Amino acid sequence: MCQKVYALSICCILLLGLVSSHSYAPDLDLFQSENTTAQQVWVDSVFNNLTFEERLGQLFMVAAYSNKGKDHQEEISQLIQRENLGGLIFFQGGPVRQAHLTNEYQKLAKTPLFIAMDAEWGLGMRLDSVLRFPKQMTLGAAKDEVLVYHMGREIARQFQEMGMHINFAPVVDVNSDPDNPVIGYRSFGEEKQLVSRKSLAYMQGLQDHGVIANAKHFPGHGNTNSDSHYTTPVIMSSKEKIVDIDLYPYREMIDKGLMSVMVAHLHIPSLGSEDKLPTTLSPKVVTGLLREEMNFQGLIFTDALNMKGVSDLYKPGEVDLLALLAGNDILLYAEDVPKSKKLILEAVEQGKISKEEIDQRVRKVLNAKYWAGLHQPQQINPQKLVERLSNFGTKALIEQLYASSITVLNNQDEAIPVRHLDMGQMASLTLGGKGETFKSFLDKYAAFTHYTLRSNSNRDNYAAMEANLKDYNTVVVGVMGMTNNSRRNFGLNEEEIAFINRLQETHQVITVVFGNAYSAAKFREQKNLLLVYEENEFTESLAPQVIFGGRPGTGKLPISLDQGWVLGHGIQTATLDRLAYSTPEAQNMDSRELLKIDRLMEKAIADKATPGGTVLVAKNGSVVLEKSYGHYDYSERQAVTENTLYDLASLTKVMATTQAIMFLEGRGFIDLDEKLETYLPALAGSNKADIRIRDILTHEAGLLPYIPHFTQTLEGSEWKREYYSRSNQPPFTLPVADGVFAHHSLPDSLWKWTVESDLRYKGSKSRGYSYRYSDVGMYLLHRLIETMVNQPMNEFLEQQFYSPLGMNHFGFLPLQKFDPRQIAPTEDDRLFRKTLVHGYVHDPGAALYGGVAGHAGLFGTANDLAKLMQMMLQGGKYGAVEILDQETIDKFTSKQSFKSRRALGWDKPDPEKDKGPTGNLAPPSTFGHTGFTGTAAWADPENQLIYIFLSNRVHPDAGNNRLLRDNVRSDIQDIVYKSLKTQILLAEK
Repeated sequence: MCQKVYALSICCILLLGLVSSHSYAPDLDLFQSENTTAQQVWVDSVFNNLTFEERLGQLFMVAAYSNKGKDHQEEISQLIQRENLGGLIFFQGGPVRQAHLTNEYQKLAKTPLFIAMDAEWGLGMRLDSVLRFPKQMTLGAAKDEVLVYHMGREIARQFQEMGMHINFAPVVDVNSDPDNPVIGYRSFGEEKQLVSRKSLAYMQGLQDHGVIANAKHFPGHGNTNSDSHYTTPVIMSSKEKIVDIDLYPYREMIDKGLMSVMVAHLHIPSLGSEDKLPTTLSPKVVTGLLREEMNFQGLIFTDALNMKGVSDLYKPGEVDLLALLAGNDILLYAEDVPKSKKLILEAVEQGKISKEEIDQRVRKVLNAKYWAGLHQPQQINPQKLVERLSNFGTKALIEQLYASSITVLNNQDEAIPVRHLDMGQMASLTLGGKGETFKSFLDKYAAFTHYTLRSNSNRDNYAAMEANLKDYNTVVVGVMGMTNNSRRNFGLNEEEIAFINRLQETHQVITVVFGNAYSAAKFREQKNLLLVYEENEFTESLAPQVIFGGRPGTGKLPISLDQGWVLGHGIQTATLDRLAYSTPEAQNMDSRELLKIDRLMEKAIADKATPGGTVLVAKNGSVVLEKSYGHYDYSERQAVTENTLYDLASLTKVMATTQAIMFLEGRGFIDLDEKLETYLPALAGSNKADIRIRDILTHEAGLLPYIPHFTQTLEGSEWKREYYSRSNQPPFTLPVADGVFAHHSLPDSLWKWTVESDLRYKGSKSRGYSYRYSDVGMYLLHRLIETMVNQPMNEFLEQQFYSPLGMNHFGFLPLQKFDPRQIAPTEDDRLFRKTLVHGYVHDPGAALYGGVAGHAGLFGTANDLAKLMQMMLQGGKYGAVEILDQETIDKFTSKQSFKSRRALGWDKPDPEKDKGPTGNLAPPSTFGHTGFTGTAAWADPENQLIYIFLSNRVHPDAGNNRLLRDNVRSDIQDIVYKSLKTQILLAEK
């Protein structure tokens, strides 16, 4: 009895012409495979190998769980063996557990089992450890159907990984009643064409890739105010209205090859259903309307027969018989298969239904099984199954689906996107949830102070919060912890809504609703309102990107609301070309290749090349990788995070000094070919007077590579008393390390020593100096900049660059703005400062210069560095500001001379492989710089690529050269290039 029928016997193939040909032709067309002859042979072989009672089993699908115990497993196993079940519908559990059970159940089955799931938003709807796709109303807000098709394709892939064949999706109900308690957010929307377009895309994505789609809940569950799980909803609409609206998506889908339909438990008098014969049990609906009038030739499933919509009317077995008599092909969630079979056999004997009619349905089921691949062995590989189900591409697609749906409902202040980041103070307030991801992504764009209000807040709490917020110009409010129950006000209380409305009287408020579309009506008074439909890691990260112009707001309401927000309403907001945050796959990169960075970083840390670090990669204006590794030091007490500030060392040359020079040159305030004394008359008569700015920037000015100024302040290895003190008291008021204070006049001394320093010997016949990398020229340019702008360089850069760009974790003198716990330490300096350098610039000359120097002194995060580099790639534009122009950027980032690889201030790849500061795969257009502390920042205009590497390799010993010796930075950069791949799907960034 348990002989398998997965493959054809050799005899059947040889006797092909003699095989019975009683297949039901109209059905074979819909489930017709490429090899129709082989299909017919298989169907006939299986069919003829079954008794009539065994054939009846093919019309039953029972519920299975992978989170229940052995008793449940044994019950299902017995049903499979004794009743020759047609299939199983899996509900809650886990993917690996379900895979093992499916393998076991298929081994027990005489006839291969259909494996199905009610997975409207993917396997994650039922299984743990699997990513969830957006719900259908969220998808209804997206501007087109392309991504919905790809979602169907991806869910089909997941189904096949799990050995499943039928997805009870999409929901094609047109949600006409806003208070619908069971459909609502499960529908694509309230308009028939919208629902039809989205449903077709979902269906085709599934069926084009080998999974049977199922349109539900026929003839339409969208205009109900009760739930068929608990009662039988009554719909009093006319047949004309139902045909026009509710059946419209079904007609469109049937015309395009819909393979299965689920009939709902509804009472619709206009369609001929009766009090005791709801639509599932009504021959007039199932056979008369669906099969005959609409000419549907696919599989017809009942909705679950355990639902109160029918189970309150009839006992198990009785309801199954009535459903079969009504014309359904498969009885879903049958609760008593043996009793059902007994009653069906009696009905056959009584002439209520013929064997021939049942046999036709069985053949249809078998044809569908062949189409779904059940003629082949069914075996699921459980190894790395979770990883295969939710792979990198899955995450990229889900992100894009959510991003395309975000809807800007109100933008009265034109506050979205936020244009100017340096014009006021910003705070965030979350209600009903902590919103940690939401807050962290707000922080990526601007300086925020974050607040949270509990759901059960009282008047005193609201008053205290208003006091907390009084000094902020802009407040971004995230409404979280909402429910989908309109009858319980979506989990909101009126005090919360009134509080947000009051905030608008004194603040610019941007409100983000992390709830379903109908809940947005509660926020009609909000001047600036985003609707993101759901609350999860994706939407929490995407909403800030729309608020700040990293992404556009393109969603459209899939419903209409009562305050003038009609169907299709949505204010389209543009990007401001600020960085977005995405996945590698969304930018045509390979996450698997990028994983190799983990191994390199782990090895570097294990080899003590650095105690930790951060790597960032941005492509096409989207950060696709930002990951931190290791710890601040080798004690491993504090882990590195994305918010850890690193001493950038010589990146200061290009992120500060060169930026300022570009600013001045682009506006015509300086000429690169002028001599220094033109702008610094005090240099007249010195050996620095005739040096050209251009030559300093190309390191061809004849300056010494490095002047160890600090040695002039030491007597042997000890401090000279006239220069240092352990106490912060005049004249020792210049901090250079914890507990170390230098004489306040030392910056003047350093300037004097710099001006008096020798030049390199260039030879009697040479017209100019050879290339020699030098810090010294940056002291000179620093002074030139401050002279030209008439303010300290750090203040100028903060005003003109860092603050407008939203670089809030960036700048000189970090201890003035940041907690020391945010800053990675550098060297345990035994030679000069006699202490650990933490929060103070590592470079001794920059420290003695007051912490602000042209060659060193900047601290920052990878994210903020990427903003400046992205501005460079965008021709000097970023957000709402234009700081530089394309011509200036092109000039400064182009190779300048035959003597070196250098541009103006910027470094470049070396023409000789394995020699320069970049990876071998970086193209010649690349520009950037490295830093002594173990840092690097590179931008590639050709590939629109940014690579940032931050570390504190000098901790605890600056002599540690393993990072450079092992080519860690450049090897990681090559991995980044190897991750670039051929374009795949997708939408905008």
